[in-house]
Amino acid sequence: MIFVSLVDYMIPRTMSTQHPDNVYIPFFAHESSLGGEDEVLEAFYAFSVLGVQEQMWDFEGKEVDEFVIKKLLEKYGQFFKKKKLGRDIRITPRVPNPSVEKAEAKLLLETLESIPRSADYAKLFYGEEIAPIFEVILPMTTSSKEIERVYELYKRYIIGKQYKRVYDIKIYEWIGEFYPEEINVIPLFETKEAILNSHEILKEYLTGKNFEYQRVFLARSDPAMNYGLISAVIYDKYALFNIQELEEELSVPIYPIIGVGSAPFRGHFIPENVENTIKEYPNVQTFTVQSSFKYDNDPKEVIRAIEKVNERKRKKSASVDEGVFKILEKYEKEYTAELKLLAPYIREIAKFVPSRRKRKLHIGLFGYSRKINGEVLPRAIKFTASLYSLGVPPELLGLSTLSEKDIEELAEYYYGLYRDLEFALKFFNPKTSQKFKFLNKIVKLQKEMGIEAEERHQTLTSQIISGKFEESVIVQAADIRGFLG
Repeated sequence: MIFVSLVDYMIPRTMSTQHPDNVYIPFFAHESSLGGEDEVLEAFYAFSVLGVQEQMWDFEGKEVDEFVIKKLLEKYGQFFKKKKLGRDIRITPRVPNPSVEKAEAKLLLETLESIPRSADYAKLFYGEEIAPIFEVILPMTTSSKEIERVYELYKRYIIGKQYKRVYDIKIYEWIGEFYPEEINVIPLFETKEAILNSHEILKEYLTGKNFEYQRVFLARSDPAMNYGLISAVIYDKYALFNIQELEEELSVPIYPIIGVGSAPFRGHFIPENVENTIKEYPNVQTFTVQSSFKYDNDPKEVIRAIEKVNERKRKKSASVDEGVFKILEKYEKEYTAELKLLAPYIREIAKFVPSRRKRKLHIGLFGYSRKINGEVLPRAIKFTASLYSLGVPPELLGLSTLSEKDIEELAEYYYGLYRDLEFALKFFNPKTSQKFKFLNKIVKLQKEMGIEAEERHQTLTSQIISGKFEESVIVQAADIRGFLG
């Protein structure tokens, strides 16, 4: 196929190039922050080269191209004749949640309006009715009502309006019929309460409907920011088991998605750790492949890793005893206290962490920063990058309150706990304990586990701690550990 030779020409060795400002960017990007045309090409690249089966198109706060379907079909028609959008591969928009994102609320309407338009482009291209977009992701879902509203908004007002009369003619007679007739809504659960009650919310939504299947998205990064690494993993695993039980109860296939990133704090989903991540979440259907995974690793390793994910079969998830939540309560309390002390330093370092995506700026509680226990903090990538840059990997926060027995008990549910802590300890800088006394226990833990700090990374983080550094130092440290955040 033609795109095989294209791969050899475009990326002989690496998928990233170094920008003049020392930020590593994908080979096809024009600047360090991806947006617009870059993301259209990125979608084609993910489909045609990496073997990705689905691209999330994030309308929630990003400068994305709303004509992505038209541009993909026009520019890369030869590929999409063979791999049909909406059947073999898919684009799935992530839309704003009007219940939370008031400034972006009307963008939900615009995104839903674009779905029939995309189907028109596909019909002209394929000569048959194909809906290249037929699902949307609803972030920050907290109730079945929010899912229902989006489902009904599309069905009754986007599709239903075609039967309204304009002057002397019905809309569908004038501008054509609208397709598809309905869409699937994928709830994204991000808060502790929503994650732990996700099966109940889904049950309420699915009751009385006759869907072929349902998908559900569990966040991993934001829960880690809010409640700490260990809580995020165990809450998601608790939810996954209950969703599995619901699937059997309703006899409706439910396919979970989990939003994993590269750092252990965000899921430790990197090519060399793919098999461990799959074992951690055996009944997950879809794993998110984020920028660092795609562009900060050897392309052959990336392709092989994606193949492993695509070829595996889902397995059963184990149950989580709610008794372990008592340990998590004290862990979260300590995590919150430590984070409060670190927050001013995180905000300061975050100013120097480069962005990979162009984001819109607007006002709101969740407006592209996060408010955690009263502290305004950057989003997950910059949050994680800032703490690693300070020599305090976020995986280590909250540990000081846990006994060895506590950690052993938690590891019964979080299988990769010791492995992830060992990784984080390699990038812990003991010098930070001089400023933050709660880190003395981490210094001790590092010694007890016989973990040697990565020397070059420690040198760079010491420079950052001193306050005398440039953005390039943050990027150099990220290059050593294999990810920005």
